[in-house]
Amino acid sequence: MLLRIDHVGIACENLEEKIAFYESAFGVTVVAREVNEEQGVKEAMLHVADGEGGGSYIQLLEPLHAGTPVGKFLAKRGEGIHHVAYGVSDVTAALEAIGATGVRLIDLHPRHGAMGTSIAFLHPKDVGGVLTELVESPPRPS
Repeated sequence: MLLRIDHVGIACENLEEKIAFYESAFGVTVVAREVNEEQGVKEAMLHVADGEGGGSYIQLLEPLHAGTPVGKFLAKRGEGIHHVAYGVSDVTAALEAIGATGVRLIDLHPRHGAMGTSIAFLHPKDVGGVLTELVESPPRPS
């Protein structure tokens, strides 16, 4: 079911400073930026590598305000890994299959994610304390 690690989401206080750090320290490049009002974040996707199942990224997340999920995460835990995202071929089917095992779903249906993806989250208490995201990439142009 899981095709790859799609990205690791990292909560940060200052998106521009973290982008500069990751570009300088690791030689990665920003491939997309977005403001996601629904999730309350400014985000940047930094390309790490391509593989058979698709690309892998670092997703930097800066909250739009303190009351957002990422804002609350920063206040409680500080900067660091917020979630791990796995690529799947069909996020709706993955939700059904995983939900059938008893894992609680934060999202019952997919929603908009970065770079045109469809995403859904699983409850961290049922996934070893890790907020887990499922990501279905848009079809590749032929």
